[in-house]
Amino acid sequence: QVQLVESGGGLVQPGGSLRLSCAASGMIFSLYDMNWDRQAPGTQRELVAVINSRGFTNYSNAVKGRFTISRDNGQDAVYLQMNSLRPEDTAVYYCNARRQNNDFWGAGVLVTVSS
Repeated sequence: QVQLVESGGGLVQPGGSLRLSCAASGMIFSLYDMNWDRQAPGTQRELVAVINSRGFTNYSNAVKGRFTISRDNGQDAVYLQMNSLRPEDTAVYYCNARRQNNDFWGAGVLVTVSS
């Protein structure tokens, strides 16, 4: 059974940093493309960052230059380093694993950026 478990969320002041982690199990992690998505209250879920199985990355314009996605295939984990956080980054952040017809999601972790 595939599980994705996010951690590292919390309350941070504007300009601060957080590092999200997503631990995967029940899958051959290295074969999957991994995403971080987020959903703010009253909005649709949006893609934040992608790292594919070969390690290539891509980012939404909203976070480019501030967020960094990485993966550790030995630890079956994907990370999202978030710097220069803004109030508009407040959202529930979700870890997503995709390969062919398989699409798995974590339960999400809340990030609140507020003074």
